[in-house]
Amino acid sequence: MRLNELNEWINQQLLPSISTELDARNKPSVKTQKSIKLSVLTQFFPPDYAATGQLIEELVKQLGKQGVEIEVFTSQPGYAFSSHTASAVEWADQIRIQRSRTAQLWPGRIRGKAVNGILYTLRAMLYLLRAWRRNNILLITTAPPFLPVIGYLGYLLFRLPYVCVLYDLYPDIAIALGVISKRHWLVRLWDGINKQVWLKAKGIIVLSPVMKQHVVAHCPEVADKISIIHSWANPEAIVPIAKRENWFAWKYKLVNKFTVLYSGNMGRCHDMDTMLEAAKQLQDEPIEFVCIGGGAKREELITEVNRLGLNNFTFLPYQDQQVLPYSLTACDLSLVSVDATTEGLVVPSKFYSALASGRPIAVICSQTSYLRELMAEANCGGTFDNGDSQGLAQFIRFLNRDPQIGEQMGKAGRQYLRSSHFTPKVISQQYLHILEQALLSDEIIAISQSDVK
Repeated sequence: MRLNELNEWINQQLLPSISTELDARNKPSVKTQKSIKLSVLTQFFPPDYAATGQLIEELVKQLGKQGVEIEVFTSQPGYAFSSHTASAVEWADQIRIQRSRTAQLWPGRIRGKAVNGILYTLRAMLYLLRAWRRNNILLITTAPPFLPVIGYLGYLLFRLPYVCVLYDLYPDIAIALGVISKRHWLVRLWDGINKQVWLKAKGIIVLSPVMKQHVVAHCPEVADKISIIHSWANPEAIVPIAKRENWFAWKYKLVNKFTVLYSGNMGRCHDMDTMLEAAKQLQDEPIEFVCIGGGAKREELITEVNRLGLNNFTFLPYQDQQVLPYSLTACDLSLVSVDATTEGLVVPSKFYSALASGRPIAVICSQTSYLRELMAEANCGGTFDNGDSQGLAQFIRFLNRDPQIGEQMGKAGRQYLRSSHFTPKVISQQYLHILEQALLSDEIIAISQSDVK
């Protein structure tokens, strides 16, 4: 065989067969791909009414419908309506829910929250020591903020892959709120732990593009494993209801008043001052501000309203999940706010339920907020700088004078929720894809290591 014929034979016959054989060895077959046995770690889960818990509940139900075997390890409720204890183990929609046995301590106080978070994290570690054999992947939230370290330890001890869901970015939030100095040793330690956790994670889920930028700024090496998946709302559960047909609006005498609704956490990361200043300008007009929920700023706001003698505020506690379709639609305008100091570090999940309610939305945020882009795309209301109470008051007057414009905005927002796929079914498919990719990459690594041996 001449030399050129030999080269041709090598290129056409020998090399492709070698390449095919190598691909077959390195690429896991269908048989090697495991079914997903998912363990979810999150401190909050119903009957807690914390928004993160309700979102996780809806997510795992949707994943369960797609064939994922799921168990949830959570805490005893700290923010429940009827009971502060729940079953240690229960099943719901074929999902195993296990709770720590100890009730939460002083959940309404900052120190209580910190203590509860630490205790839950320690219990989550004990749970993992017993449960790791019956699961093949972890989904870990930042509720509490330092919980993802359990995923890191689980990977070191058991080679159990994990995916992190970053609801909030700590210690950045604590620094932004002035709780701790940027130069404090605890911040350096926390940042170092975060980097190790993110580097070992098989996937990282953030809720906005700005969140991704913050994470990449801290740890550029993980940029490729970060996925942006928005929060969501269920447009089948939350549907527009006319105020005159809404028992909640009748109960609290909101039917004949233009109603501005703030529903959810009134915490340190939310701007309540701009709303208060707008309410002062509107106190002599038939406009009611309804604040439903709790949080660190709630009592401060009530105190200030009383001091000023304002009579255009109604304060209500968190509502049961079954009441939300009525409370969220008992208004003419939904209000969402983010404090300028924590922009990009938190994402208000209330924005998505406001879209589902079919009501116009007013968003108070910084000029760089990702919410401005979403609002512009949805064409469902107005955005206002932090402190622009005059602009907010004028917008409220405008909608009060022309309810048809508000109705059009509300319909546009609800349509945007659907068209942008911020719905449980679609979002759960995005989560499922990340879990599948995480398991697949773990299998490829395992096969490669076995080949080396």
